[in-house]
Amino acid sequence: MRNVKFCFILLIFFSNILKAQVHNNPFEANPDPAEAVTYTNPILPGFYSDPSICRAGDDYYLVTSTFEYFPGIPVFHSKDLVNWDQIGYCIDRAEQMPEGVNVFAATIRFKDGVFYVINTNVGKGGNYYVTAKNPEGPWSDPIWIDVPGIDPDLFFDDNGKTYVISSEFRLYEIDLKTGRILTEGHRVWFGTGGRYAEGPHIYKKDGFYYLMAAEGGTEEAHSETIARSNTISGPYAENPANPILAHANAAGQNIPIQGVGHADIIQAADGSWWVVFHGYRKSVGYPVHHILGRETCLAPVCWPKNGWPVINGNGTATINMTCPTLDLKPIEAIPSKIDFNNGVLGFEWNFIQPPKKDHPFYLIENGTLRLKGLAAEIGGQETPAFIGRRLQDMNFTATTSMSFNPENDNEQAGLSLVNNGQHFDLLVKRKGNKRVVCAEMQFGSIRYKSREFGLKPGPVELKITGKGSTFTFMFSQNGEYIPIEEVDSRFLSTETVGWFTGVYVGFYASGKGKECKEYADFDYFEYTVN
Repeated sequence: MRNVKFCFILLIFFSNILKAQVHNNPFEANPDPAEAVTYTNPILPGFYSDPSICRAGDDYYLVTSTFEYFPGIPVFHSKDLVNWDQIGYCIDRAEQMPEGVNVFAATIRFKDGVFYVINTNVGKGGNYYVTAKNPEGPWSDPIWIDVPGIDPDLFFDDNGKTYVISSEFRLYEIDLKTGRILTEGHRVWFGTGGRYAEGPHIYKKDGFYYLMAAEGGTEEAHSETIARSNTISGPYAENPANPILAHANAAGQNIPIQGVGHADIIQAADGSWWVVFHGYRKSVGYPVHHILGRETCLAPVCWPKNGWPVINGNGTATINMTCPTLDLKPIEAIPSKIDFNNGVLGFEWNFIQPPKKDHPFYLIENGTLRLKGLAAEIGGQETPAFIGRRLQDMNFTATTSMSFNPENDNEQAGLSLVNNGQHFDLLVKRKGNKRVVCAEMQFGSIRYKSREFGLKPGPVELKITGKGSTFTFMFSQNGEYIPIEEVDSRFLSTETVGWFTGVYVGFYASGKGKECKEYADFDYFEYTVN
């Protein structure tokens, strides 16, 4: 009895501590229920990380990173900073990146009628920039620049000079037409001491040069810091209130969006200031796991004359924002169901690495997407036969109807969830003299196969649903879906598989070492939010 009483007292004690942390946090702003929600974060849900933004008149343009996915570096347009419409890609021709793509964070800038996007193709060429007079494209072939580091920034000074600075905080003047370096680079700042500094941007305001960057790594300790100088060459003195954006503190600890940073500031046409940045939404609470990748968010900025920028009052940003916005101009959403009748893939679809022109693996005809499995598998060195789009919601349903009659046991096709080379597949294949459907999971050296279900002749409906912490795989041939397997989503999270992307869902076919003889035909793809 004494032990029961002791445990009860301990329970009350720790419960009070938890209540004090959650409900009595002097650093955390209490929401005002009377304030109307004006927009929600993320403004670009799903794996749209490392955002950069520029303005041309009353129009705003934004780019994000894409790493191994092709086409690379999507370009978005907006009139209000909240609603964004994708209008193209910067890297949409294999000839632009003959060694393949591993494109990290890009910066977009506008000068004298020309758009510039500067970027790093890591391990496959280094730093470069591309140009376009129309942001929809076409964008130029790369102009390569010999500067170290990643995430380069392009800054146009008032005197006509152009500068590049990257994650090493070394400043270079360059010839904008050729990319030739004109000065010996020198380090102008060391940051505030946070690890893995990245994504620097230079701004000029009120006679000061401001240098802003992300520090702390792109996980929970991610943050944004800033310094300034009277001259572009420095030295730069840091803001005593750094970091100016962070959720790895008491003020941000309970916000569903974490890992905030990698920001870019823009002044709107009405004179207001705003910041775009990325962060991730938690799919599993503790320890934290996320599956959607780092998503683009928006927050207001107060930047007084001769002062430091203050983001959203206290350096945090919530999902439901209540600040005044520009005049909102909603755009038409992508249809939830795609039937391929227009004969082309929309901007939402990507490949893993550029497809080889001399070895095509898909075509669209008569309202059907036809996919032919290559010898390559997802996660290998060669481009696999995969066409996917980002997951943008933790609670989702993805459905397709597939006709596939493989001749050999090695041939398989279906729907897949993919992140950083790891994949969970809902597949149809041949086993002996019959077709079967099953789920196969591959992450690291671990491979798992579910129970196999025999199929009747004809097409099969494939469905994957997500419920935050789980994925469920199911199939149907008569309108009634049969569950095959349920798996913990954390096994495809960034914390498990590593690196910087989010989960994709899409069509996949493979001959597992040999090219498939049969096509897999997909009649439609439907993606809905649960």
